Parts: sequence; structure tokens; C-alpha cells
Amino acid sequence: MNNKKNNGSSYPLGSTLRPGGANFSVYAKNATRVEILLFDHVDDDTPSHVIPLDPLHNRTFHYWHAFVPDVQAGQLYGYRVDGPNNLQPSLRFDADKLLLDPYARGVAVGQAYDRRAAIGAGANMGAAMKSVLVDYRGYNWEGDTPLRKPFRGTVIYEMHVRGFTRHPSSGVAPDKRGTYAGLIEKIPYLKELGVTAVELLPIFQFDPQDAPPGKINYWGYSPVSFFAPHSGYSSDPSPLGAIAEFRDMVKALHRAGIEVILDVVFNHTAEGDHRGPMLCYKGLANDVYYIVDPHTGEYANYSGTGNTLKANHSVVRRLILDSLRYWVTEMHVDGFRFDLASILSRDEDGRPLPNPPILWDIETDPVLSGSKLIAEAWDAAGLYQVGSFIGDFWKEWNGRFRDDIRAFLRADAGSVAKLPNRLFASPDIFADQGREPETSINFITCHDGFTLYDLVSYNQKHNEANGENNRDGCDNNISWNCGIEGPTENLAIQALRKRQIKNFLTLTMLATGTPMLMMGDEACRTQLGDNNAYCQDNELSWFDWTLLERHADMHRFAKQLIHMRGLLYIWGESSATLNLLFQKLHIEYHGIQLNQPDWGEDSHCLAILVSKLQQPYALYFIFNSYWEAREFELPRESQKTRLHWRRVIDTALPSPDDCVDVEEGVLIQSDKYPAQPRSIVLLIARIG
Repeated sequence: MNNKKNNGSSYPLGSTLRPGGANFSVYAKNATRVEILLFDHVDDDTPSHVIPLDPLHNRTFHYWHAFVPDVQAGQLYGYRVDGPNNLQPSLRFDADKLLLDPYARGVAVGQAYDRRAAIGAGANMGAAMKSVLVDYRGYNWEGDTPLRKPFRGTVIYEMHVRGFTRHPSSGVAPDKRGTYAGLIEKIPYLKELGVTAVELLPIFQFDPQDAPPGKINYWGYSPVSFFAPHSGYSSDPSPLGAIAEFRDMVKALHRAGIEVILDVVFNHTAEGDHRGPMLCYKGLANDVYYIVDPHTGEYANYSGTGNTLKANHSVVRRLILDSLRYWVTEMHVDGFRFDLASILSRDEDGRPLPNPPILWDIETDPVLSGSKLIAEAWDAAGLYQVGSFIGDFWKEWNGRFRDDIRAFLRADAGSVAKLPNRLFASPDIFADQGREPETSINFITCHDGFTLYDLVSYNQKHNEANGENNRDGCDNNISWNCGIEGPTENLAIQALRKRQIKNFLTLTMLATGTPMLMMGDEACRTQLGDNNAYCQDNELSWFDWTLLERHADMHRFAKQLIHMRGLLYIWGESSATLNLLFQKLHIEYHGIQLNQPDWGEDSHCLAILVSKLQQPYALYFIFNSYWEAREFELPRESQKTRLHWRRVIDTALPSPDDCVDVEEGVLIQSDKYPAQPRSIVLLIARIG
């Protein structure tokens, strides 16, 4: 190809429609031959057109490019790339493999797709995923924009697009179950529950075959593209269907006032280690995209999945930023939760950086300045940065909140002394940085680990169904089965488990910070003790909607708590730091007796009086994780104000008395309150 008008340009990367055709550009350092292959159908093993790129006319530095006339949106394509494998061990070229475009806005996966065909020698054209030429400019957003709500008042619902409606009980039409369109039908449920943001498990196109033999990658932490929405979640199977349907979902959620946060995986890809397939990045610039030993060609594995993206290389930094900007500007998402975000702080050799360029790029990017940025501030190689993550803008998953609250409700020794910090946005972790209270993302459960019901039903993980002899998944769950392992007909055990679930929900929703609830925890969803259900695309993982009727009491309790949080969220205020917040709070610590908190190793009881300047309520929290009832003395005066207490929460009471509206609280006449075994009580008094 030496026709000057067909030479194309190096910018923009990816495939871009222009009058009369499309421009294609890809980064392929060290490549000696690059071809664009066009396909008529996704399972075709022979391209309809092969367009060889002339290194003299179709190459600018490390970028290969061409203008291809007469192609239209929906065109399927890929790259075939060759280069010198013997130049250094970290290069991996294979001219037999069809490669995805890293910047493609769409990916098509056919019935013939086979991950194994991309491993080892031989061509894989018919069994490969194909990139899709997309025109994303014509969609009618009807005035929609990202909502840009402040974190103050945010309640996050972590959910799986497919698992949310795939179960037959969802009531969604069969052809829409497990899709973006199916989620739209369930928006009224999310609205009624009271959550303000959904955090979607990965929706970037991933490899469902990246799983043990006979299993399916369900969670989606196996990306092959950072721009394309997962086609398997679309009810429209056409090459362009997923893009439009994802946008429809975002627009519908925004109309309901619900933000969309994406769980993004910029730390590894589905290509795995040296034994894994060549799907995209390996065959273009292996040593640029991955942290690879230049002497042996072995992949660094800080992600626990076989490879690690070289996030602070200039090319990968650009890829990550371009991806994030695309999802904000063209797909209207409201924020991102970064999986294993500490990997993004490692340099090109894997060493932690004090000021990682990519993280500062994200923090200071003007396009992303109104987005929610949440870090899972650790990685699989032991780097733990909760409380020390860079910048002022990021919020962080608080693993210490999860672990310390679990330990307290299990009645572990020494757990009482840690409770106040977790209730008040973990100042021992975040206050020195001048961070906002909402910096702490408070959660007890997430996709990775036990569900909330399993947390109170199992002492050990039961992952046999995953096919790895129960070796996978975390062993330290800080769980307690309440006396019997797994399902039981024992009514006393069932009641205790529900009480513990209510305790967890209460602490999560009423603690200072940003609460996160996992899909189905409000209805006692169980995975039968599997704490690593990444490969369980079946009823073990899906939301069984009949649980809402079977556990209507728990569903009601969760809704009431979220509603109450909105009324009583006295902790945070706009632009307030933790340090400023504590200057405005009046906090008193008590034990069973007033002014006598017990911080000892064997203590399991604590009471906290909290009020705030210019707020109408004083709150009295009673925490009893002891296995017997305890009577707590009640303060009757605070800051020269007479306190008349009303009970609004008592997790030991049956529904609907366990959680009532603030104005319907039961007046407490006595100077003592009998807190039942393993229960939490909240009393409220008007002040001023």
C-alpha cells in the first residue's frame, strides 16, 4: 500500500471512521510486518481482505497505520503481526495469530471462539475474537451526562450485571436475563432499596474461557480490551449491540438518580504467563505492555494471574488514560474502582514508586476530575497501601474496617479497642493525610470472599465446586457459623445468624465513611460456603429473587437502614476533613456503666454517645458482642441538654420492631437498657 491518501495517520489510535472509510493505527514496536485483516463474519477462518502495511509509507516511528476505504461501522477486523523473536527473550511475535486492536471500541466473540487455539503453534483465525469498527458519535443521550454526585450521602451497591437478573426468578424475559437490558428492568428495585450508585463487576470485554477446565470465568477479571463493553452482557448479539445497550443502561440508571461505577482491571490481562494465549498485547509489543524479565522472558506476577501490566510505561499510561476518558466522555460513567490498584504504583521493573506517574496522571486529569475514583489499595504480591495511597482525590476500600468489624462481632479478644476508629472513618489510617471522612469505603463483604449470609454460616471455605481441591480462595475469613457449619433447621441458629447479619449491616450503614453493600446481602444470598466463586456462572452465584420473599424481614431491615442513614448522616459535610469533623463532634465513651468503657482484651461491650454542633439529634450506640445479655446505663444529660431516648434500632428484636423510623422510636422510660446477646442498639434523642 503506497497510495499516499491511503497511508493513514498514527493518531488517533484504534479504528476511526472518516469520510469514505476508516483510519487504523496500532502501536507495534519491533514489528517487521503488520497486516490488517477484514472479516465478513465473526467465525470466518479466512479474511475477506488482507491489507499489508508498507513500513515506508504506513509506519510512523513505532505506529503502523492506514486509511482503508469503503469500510463501515460494524466491520470486523484484526491484526497479523510478525517480528524478530530472537532479538531478546521478552519479545513474542507470531504471524499465525489474529490479534485484537487494543483501542477497538467493540469486540465480537463467535461460537467458534477457542482460547486454546491462541496457544502454541498454528493459525487461529476462525477461533479468534475480532475487533469491531464502531461509530460511537451518533447515539442520542437525550441530554444525559455523568451525575457527579458528592461522595457524602453515597451508598454503593456492588453487583454483577449477569448475575443480577440471570436467575429465572428475576422476572426478566428470557432473552434479556443477565444483560444490560435486564438490569434496566430492575432499576425500580435499586431505587426502592435506596442505593445511590452501582459498582459493576468488570464489564470490559473479557475472556470467559480463562478458567479451569469445564468452568467459565464469571467475575470478568480477565480483560482482553479496555474500551469494549462485554458483548456477552448484551441482549443484542450484533457486533454493535453491546455499545448501544450499555449506553441505554447508563442513561436509565441516571434517570433514576443512580450513578454507575465500573470495576476496572488495569493490572493484568487474560493473556496469562508464557503458557497463556496470544490474544492482543503479547503479539504487538510484549515487553512494553507487560513487566517481563528481559533476560528470561518470564512475566512478573504481582496480580496473581500470571502477568502484570507495565502501567507506568508511557504507552500503557496513555492506554489507561485514554480508556478512562472514553468511558467518561462517550459512555457517561460516573467513576471507577481500580482492582489491585497498588500495582499501578510499581515501576517498569515492578518496584514500588513513591510518586507513580499513572496514578498522578489519573488524579490530575481534567476530564476525570468530577469522577469517583476508588482504589483497592493492595496487590497480590503483598504491597498494602490502605492509608498511604497517593493523592487527595482517591477513596480507598478499607480492608481494616472489614476485618476489625468481623472480629468484633465474632467476639474476638481485643476487638473492642479497634471499634471506635472503624466507626469514625478510621482516623488512625486517614486523618494524617487530611482526607475526607468519605475516603474510607466501608464494606464487610464483596465479590471476593463469603457472602454476608455465608460469613455467619461457615467457619471454613467450601470451594470444592471450583475444581481446585479447595486450595483456592482466602483461608482467613474471620467468619463464625453460629454453632453449626452450613445449612441447618435449628431455629435458634437461624435467628442468631440473622441477628449477626443485622449487626453487620448496621455497622456498615451507620459508620462514618462511604458504605458498600454487596448484591444479594440484603436478602441472605448464599454461595454455600464458596468464597471464590469466580468460575461459577450458575445459580450458586446468581441473585435468586425468591429470597426477597423468604427473607422479607432482612430486606426490610436493609432498606430501613439505608433510609435512616440519609436522615442521620451527621458525620460528613462538604469539603470537611476528618480532623475538622472531629472538632465539631462531641463523643463520649461508656461501658455497661456510664463513663467506664472497658478497653480490655476480654471486653465485648461498648457504648458511644455522639452529637454534633447544629444537628437536631444525639445518638447512643450500644454494642454487645457478648454471648449473654447486658444492661447498659443510659446518659440522661449531655452538654446541659436533657436527653429523652427513643429506640430506633435493636437487632435482637423481630421485624418490624428491629428498625423503625426516627419519629416512631419507642420512648425508653428506664435509666438502663437491656441489650440482648450479640446485638446492637441505637437510641436517639432530640437536642436543642
